[in-house]
Amino acid sequence: MPLSDDSTLALANRFSVEVHNGEYNLGSWAQVQGLDVQWKMADYRAGDAGNDRWYFPGFTEYTPLKLTRAACKDSTTVQKWLSSNSFKSQGHTGVITLMDPHNQPVISWSMRRIIPVKWSIASFEAGQSKVALETLELQHLGFLEDDVA
Repeated sequence: MPLSDDSTLALANRFSVEVHNGEYNLGSWAQVQGLDVQWKMADYRAGDAGNDRWYFPGFTEYTPLKLTRAACKDSTTVQKWLSSNSFKSQGHTGVITLMDPHNQPVISWSMRRIIPVKWSIASFEAGQSKVALETLELQHLGFLEDDVA
């Protein structure tokens, strides 16, 4: 399918991550994994239908997000957010926004009840000269507006 002149393409290497209505801008990350959803299927088989089944979409299931980047000054903002969430069950809203080549938003995903699951940083070793990578894992209740409760 050809692109029109007004097509705006999102770049996978330009995105931002914010938590709690923008109060915590977690900065730039090199990678985001787990931005997906799947539906657990429910099936029904009537007793007189032989082996025929009917399938219905069940509940939605979201994969935890995994953010990875080189440790940087933005890591202090992550630490502040983690400290404010330690031993609290209060989930925050979060937004991942994909940008175009001019850093203008193209599409965003609003996550409900984001809570930190794990934070880690690569081990430090004086004999090696490699970048210290930090990883942040987040659980959330999803980005679709499908909550009917």
